[in-house]
Amino acid sequence: MAADWERARRTAGEASRRFGRAAVRAGRATARAARGTGRATARAGRGAADATLGVGRAARRLTHAQGAGRTGLGQLIELTAAHSAGDALVTAALAGTLFKLPVNEARGQVALYLLITMIPFVVVAPFVGPVLDRFRSGRRFVMAGTLFGRGLLCFAMAAAVVPGDVFTIFPAALAVLVLSKAYNVSRAAIMPSVLPADIALVTANARVALFALVSAGVAVPVGAGVSAWLGAEWVLRAATVLFLLQGVLAVRLPRHVDSPDLDELQEGEERPPRWRTMLNVGPVVAESMLANVAIRFHSGFLLFYLLFLVQEKKLPGMPPAAAIGVLALAAGAGGLAGAGVASWARSHSPQVIVLATLALSGAVTVVAAVAFGLWTAVAVALAAAFSQGLGKLALDAIVQREIGEEIRSSTFGVVEAFLQISWVVGGLIGLLLSLFAAGPGGLAAMAAVLAGSLGWLVVRRRARIRVRDARARAARAAVPDSPHGPAGHDDPAGHDDPEEEPGPEPAAPPSGPDATRREAGPARPRKRPAGTTTAVVRRGEPPTEQRTKPLTNPHG
Repeated sequence: MAADWERARRTAGEASRRFGRAAVRAGRATARAARGTGRATARAGRGAADATLGVGRAARRLTHAQGAGRTGLGQLIELTAAHSAGDALVTAALAGTLFKLPVNEARGQVALYLLITMIPFVVVAPFVGPVLDRFRSGRRFVMAGTLFGRGLLCFAMAAAVVPGDVFTIFPAALAVLVLSKAYNVSRAAIMPSVLPADIALVTANARVALFALVSAGVAVPVGAGVSAWLGAEWVLRAATVLFLLQGVLAVRLPRHVDSPDLDELQEGEERPPRWRTMLNVGPVVAESMLANVAIRFHSGFLLFYLLFLVQEKKLPGMPPAAAIGVLALAAGAGGLAGAGVASWARSHSPQVIVLATLALSGAVTVVAAVAFGLWTAVAVALAAAFSQGLGKLALDAIVQREIGEEIRSSTFGVVEAFLQISWVVGGLIGLLLSLFAAGPGGLAAMAAVLAGSLGWLVVRRRARIRVRDARARAARAAVPDSPHGPAGHDDPAGHDDPEEEPGPEPAAPPSGPDATRREAGPARPRKRPAGTTTAVVRRGEPPTEQRTKPLTNPHG
C-alpha cells in the first residue's frame, strides 16, 4: 500500500508539474498574442489617424482653394459642413422618437406632418429675417447664437428622451429647426462678403452645399448606429458638444463678415415699408423664385405621390422596402449631382440655369408619364432632386447679387418660406392624387403644370427684355447729338462706351485737368485686390464721395 501511495503521489506531482509548464507556456503564448494584438491595434489606430488627417488635409485644400482661405469662404464652408452634420445627428436621434415619417399611417397624419414642417418657415420669414437685417454689424455673433442655442436645446432633449417627455422634446425640436433656418438665412446673406475674386456666386454656393451634403451623409448612418447601440440621448449629447464648438468657430470668422448697420435717415427722408420692399424684389429675382417654386412643388408632389404608390403596390418591379430605398438613393444622388454641376457652371447665367432646370424637370416627367414604370419613376426622382438642388443654388446667387444688404436676410427668409409652402402644397396634392390616379395620370398632370409654368416664365422674360430694349432705343433717339447723352446723365442703354467718337478739332488747346490727363496718356490699369469692386464715374458726374449709391436696386 505504501508503494502504491508513493507511485500515486509521484504521478500526481508529475501531472502537476506538466500542468504548470503547460500553463506557463499558455501564459507566454497569451502574452505574445496580446502584445501582437496591441501592436496590430496600435498600427490600425495610427493608420486610421493618418487616414483621418489625410482626409482632413485634402478637405482643407478643397475648401481653401482659389483664395477661399484668405477671404473666409473656406472657414464658412467648414462651419456649414459641421452645422449640417449636427442637424443630421439630431435628425437621426429623433427619427425613432418624434419625427419618424409616418409612411404606414393614414394620409391625414401625413398631411399633419407636412403642415408642421411649415412652422419654422412661418417664423423665419416675418420675424427672424428682419432681426438679422437689423443686426448686420454682428452677424458672426448672431450665427454663433443660433449654434449655441441649438447646443443647449440638444442638451435639454437628451435629458427628456429617456423618460419620453414629449412636451419638452417637441417644442425644443421645433426651436432647433427655427434656429437652423436662421443660420442658413444668415449664411446665405454673408456669402458676397467672403466671395473671392476668382469664384462665382453659384460656384461658391455649390461648394457650401456639396460639403454640407457629404457631411450630412456621413453623420446620418453614424448617428443611427450610435442611437441603436447606446441610445438617442448620447447622440444628442454629441450634437450638443458639436454645436458649442461650432459657435466658437462662428465667432472666429473674419471681421469683414460683419457690415455696418443702416445709417440714420436724413431730415425729411422716409424709409420705405419693409414688407413692400422685400416683396418688390424686381423681375429677375421674381422670375427665378417662381421657377424654383414650381420645381419645389414638383419635388414635394413626387415624394409623397410615389411613396404611396409604392406602399399600395401600384409601382411593381420591386418589394416596397427595396423600391423606397432605390428612390431615396436616386434623390440623394440627384442632390449631389446638382451641387457638383453648379460648382462647374461658372460661366453660365444663373437665370438661364434656373429655367434650364425647370425645363429638365418637365421633360423627364413627360417621359415618365408616357412610359410609366419603376425605373422611369427613379429617373424622375433623380431629375427632380437634381433640378431642386441646382435651381436653388442659382436662385441664391441671384438674390445675393441683386438684393442689397439692408433687406437681404429678410428676402432670403421670404424666399425660403415660399419654397417650403410650395413643397407642402405639392405634397398635399400628391397625397390626394395617389387616391385616384394610378401613376401616369398624376405625372401627366404634373408635367402639364411644369410646362405651363415654363412657358409663362419664358413669355414674361421675353416681354420684359423687349420693353427694356424699347426704352433703351427711345432714350438713344432722344439724345442723337452725343452717344453719352447730356453732361451729368448716364448712358441710356446702361452700358459704358469704351471709346468716345472723335469730335471736331478744337480751336484752342485744351486747358485744365482734362488737358493734363490727355497729355499724360491713358492711365495704366491697376490690379484690384480680391473682394473689391471698381466704381465707374462718367463724364459730368460728381466725385464718388459726393454720390450716394442705394443699397437696393428696386427693379432687380
